[in-house]
Amino acid sequence: MKKKQTTDDLEDFGRFSEPAVLILISLADGPKHGYAITSDIEEVAGFRPGPGTLYGAIARLESRGLIEALESRGRRHPYRLTAQGEKALRARLAALEAVARAGQARLAGGRKTELARA
Repeated sequence: MKKKQTTDDLEDFGRFSEPAVLILISLADGPKHGYAITSDIEEVAGFRPGPGTLYGAIARLESRGLIEALESRGRRHPYRLTAQGEKALRARLAALEAVARAGQARLAGGRKTELARA
């Protein structure tokens, strides 16, 4: 059964969904400009997205109404999470959590099955 697509989920981002999710996570605790988002992602996820990856994902998120640009301060262009973006992030995190639980359960069950075969 195919899941119904909604305008506020991130599934249609395809291979770009990970940077998008990380940007939404970064903005969940308040507005940030690009460099601050990059630094936050590095702290949370352990890698630093390049400018093309970061600003490409920002453009896609902004075009879908999941984030919005705030008034620029000099060269810094801050963004903030929208209500629709928060909803999409909550949905994606719940889906990731369900996948992680299934994976953990299978790993635990796989060990029991291997032990039973031995």
